[in-house]
Amino acid sequence: MSKQELLLTHLQKGKVFTAKQIKSSFGIAHPASAIRNLREQGFCVYANTAVVNGQEVAKYRIGKPSRNMVALANSVLGSKVFTR
Repeated sequence: MSKQELLLTHLQKGKVFTAKQIKSSFGIAHPASAIRNLREQGFCVYANTAVVNGQEVAKYRIGKPSRNMVALANSVLGSKVFTR
């Protein structure tokens, strides 16, 4: 199993990670690239901001897009975005 597949498995189980945690837990040198790759594969990865040790960071999680998000994607990109 690749590092990115391992990250995806943990995200799908409901776990939440910061970029620093992704680096240290999975050995992924560029967490933002890994998250972008997951999004490009069609996974809905949310980045929610949080304050950790006095510093604002993004916490990544897998989620289900809201109806508004789906409607927006459809209006901007058309139905092709929903087909493989």
